[in-house]
Amino acid sequence: MTLSELLNYLDRHMDTEFLDGDAAGTLAKARNGEHKDPIVAEILTALMDGAGADGPDTTLERAEAVKSIGPVRLKYMADDAPVEGFRLVEKTITTIDAAYNEEALAARG
Repeated sequence: MTLSELLNYLDRHMDTEFLDGDAAGTLAKARNGEHKDPIVAEILTALMDGAGADGPDTTLERAEAVKSIGPVRLKYMADDAPVEGFRLVEKTITTIDAAYNEEALAARG
């Protein structure tokens, strides 16, 4: 799955808006700290770093995606971190799993 496909899936299946423009613009805003949601920006930056690229067409495997968000998850697990950040990261991980599950099921026909 590409970063763009994953980003669009997250935007469609979560209460939080992940897209801030098109996929390429959203990723650029996340990287530059200009995304409308700073927690989403952290998640997207972690995904880009996990994929080793900033482009929307970069392929990202499920394990890479979930592992790349790990440091963000730990940050929001801290006692003094805002609980909404933890909830968003947890929901994002669950939704990433769902995206890859749907992709696998579709590939089976």
